[in-house]
Amino acid sequence: MRICTITVRAGSKGVPGKNLRVVAGRPLFGHSVVQAVRSGLFDEVVVSSDSEEILALAPGFGATGVVRRPAEMATDTAGKVPAIAHAVRATEERTGATYDVCVDLDATSPLRTVDDIRAAVAMFEKERPESLITGVEARRNPYFNLVEEQPDGTVAVSKKPDDAVLRRQDAPRCFDMNGSIYVWSREALLEDQVVFFPSTILYEMPPERSTDVDSEFDFRVVEWLMAQRDDL
Repeated sequence: MRICTITVRAGSKGVPGKNLRVVAGRPLFGHSVVQAVRSGLFDEVVVSSDSEEILALAPGFGATGVVRRPAEMATDTAGKVPAIAHAVRATEERTGATYDVCVDLDATSPLRTVDDIRAAVAMFEKERPESLITGVEARRNPYFNLVEEQPDGTVAVSKKPDDAVLRRQDAPRCFDMNGSIYVWSREALLEDQVVFFPSTILYEMPPERSTDVDSEFDFRVVEWLMAQRDDL
């Protein structure tokens, strides 16, 4: 069985109230709920939040359950994965079911498509890692044109390759995490509550579906890109 969580905090420093801000006709978080439902993959689609307004709105977008996120899991410094694990456990207590595949869709990454969700889950179920993340090929490569400051104030390439890299295309491929889709085995999620494991794999997404809203600029980019879509 599969469960999808959408964990949505009420607060945000970069874009105040961003998860309730309307974009392309829905509050930002609502797009992730609708995508999860439309994928047809999940036995449960659950919204976890410390916001009563978000919890009240979630069933209208198709959520099959809501979970009140504990205050200690909703601070600016709290990690997201424990909140996901909490939502899975709470749902298992409510339904009496066990969810072998646990998926989280980040509410601030609405540019994914339903096909991205289906493909990421299919990749996970074929490869059977402990976790899967999504990402986009990095615009700056740490082996070639991403530099870091040294203690003496000089700069150097972040990762020194064994052999000189003269073209970016010859460097090892590197990715930016886009925070869109996360998939775990139940055991890995509930026991370790981390993202990365020795077996973690990546599902690649294109730049036009990889913006994560963390600033007003990001929000404007997402608004513009979503206005070009006809699958919302």
